[in-house]
Amino acid sequence: MPEERNRLLQGTLELLVLRVLSVAPMHGWGIGERIAEITGDVLVVNQGSLYPALQRLRSRGWVRTEWHRTENNRRARYYVLTRAGAKQLGVELTAWREASEAVERVLSWRPAES
Repeated sequence: MPEERNRLLQGTLELLVLRVLSVAPMHGWGIGERIAEITGDVLVVNQGSLYPALQRLRSRGWVRTEWHRTENNRRARYYVLTRAGAKQLGVELTAWREASEAVERVLSWRPAES
């Protein structure tokens, strides 16, 4: 079970990152902060999980990097969603919605009384 759960969590993190980057390029720290902000701190992504996810996305060609200055005038690597990444986001969103609807059906299920 731990390996399956890990794959689920890894895939979920990648989906969240792709979604955040679909709005605008962002540096790694900003991605984690944005996810926490949007979810009201329900989902807090630690940097030890985020950066390996960004590397996976980059190796698949779904994000690319560019160097920019942050709002604090520091040089940082920004992650940019690629065209392939935008397409994959659509695939991942469809799969997530199907899976979450299926889970909701199980959680809402009421067995017939005998």
